[in-house]
Amino acid sequence: MYEKVVQSAKFIQDKTNFNPKIAVILGSGLGDLVNVITHKQIIEYKDIPNFPQVTVHGHSGRMVFGTINGVEVMAMQGRFHYYEGYTMKQVAYPIYVMKMLGIEKLIVTNACGGINTSFQPGTLMIINDFINLVSDNPLIGVNDERFGPRFPDMTEPFKLALINKAKAIAKDLNIDYQEGVYAGFMGPYYETAAEIRAIAKMGADAVGMSTVPETIAANYLGLQVLGISCITNMATGIQKVKHSHERVVETAKKASIIFCKWVEQIIQEIN
Repeated sequence: MYEKVVQSAKFIQDKTNFNPKIAVILGSGLGDLVNVITHKQIIEYKDIPNFPQVTVHGHSGRMVFGTINGVEVMAMQGRFHYYEGYTMKQVAYPIYVMKMLGIEKLIVTNACGGINTSFQPGTLMIINDFINLVSDNPLIGVNDERFGPRFPDMTEPFKLALINKAKAIAKDLNIDYQEGVYAGFMGPYYETAAEIRAIAKMGADAVGMSTVPETIAANYLGLQVLGISCITNMATGIQKVKHSHERVVETAKKASIIFCKWVEQIIQEIN
């Protein structure tokens, strides 16, 4: 895998003049952040050697380099999911490439379902911890010490300093937000009401089908992570209507104006 990551990183380096230290992964319906990036250089996932390809609506499948208020940034407009049939290592593969490119801080975002009944569709939530509901993760297998340690620490999967910075910026910008635990579910179906009751008892405030593998890999690789969820629907048994991915994307897009304003300022201040 190490040689494949080197090959992917070299291809990207040859296609861009930027050397960002901050990367953003944009979840379903949240890709509009790329609209505030200037001096864009775009690389399609399909052109990158060894890179997986997106198959989910709302994920564009391209890497965007450029600047936000003068800060160099890399944005992934679309991500990969375990339910697409990829291995966990493939799901987390872009994080390994980020590390090879010199990324130090990662903002990971997602669209997800709300379990905490004080939430509502459109709520933005800072993730302060995660629960891995999938009996697999990207670190399973022989460990390559060139990437990271055999047993990485997960005391602070989402960097407290970044969380505090995001909170301070939200206060300055008068942005309402919540804070909570994100549970990573395998999918690709929306959870049953019984599953949601069980997950709620585990202490989760939100549930989704991404983010956890990327966060595990990022911590393993030594990246600092900030996680922000957009609650696009309430979970099964709480929401009174049936779920729809189209509605998820639509809700995320409505919330993206405030989301982009928040992330734009976060990027500027954590640089």
